[in-house]
Amino acid sequence: MSHSVTITRTTTSTTNTSYIVLNTGYLKTFPGILKLFELIIGAAIVGVLAYNYQDYRGYYRSQQDLFHYLMAVTFMIGTFCLLLACLTSLSTGGIIAKTIYELIYHSVAAILILTSSTLLLIRQREVKNDSYMVAGVLGLVNAVLYFISAFLAHRSYRGI
Repeated sequence: MSHSVTITRTTTSTTNTSYIVLNTGYLKTFPGILKLFELIIGAAIVGVLAYNYQDYRGYYRSQQDLFHYLMAVTFMIGTFCLLLACLTSLSTGGIIAKTIYELIYHSVAAILILTSSTLLLIRQREVKNDSYMVAGVLGLVNAVLYFISAFLAHRSYRGI
């Protein structure tokens, strides 16, 4: 299946000492804003879970906490790599959106983060912890953002 790729001119900033071009115009697009918010919320989840991972007695929490922590770290790193690739190349943002990789990545991220957040919130019925409740709710918000990104990636992949 062939795709046509349109490269639009965006605002870039360069320095004279390096050849790195920053495609700052990508952050003005809707997929760019979504990736940025996914990254920020993922970092907040990782921060909350890392800070509160050990309780006051030194015992580790539960498997749900670890699962949510692993999913948040995994997709935070993946989203950072995608965003960095789109910011450091003028054509990456337009080309990678046309591939099935972005559709698969965002779909898997949405499903796994939704699952881990749901399991963490169900666990909160037994053990009350406000910071883990915040991490679970932020995970649900992040899952919604990943579902929106998956929808946009599907439309882009199909050429709609």
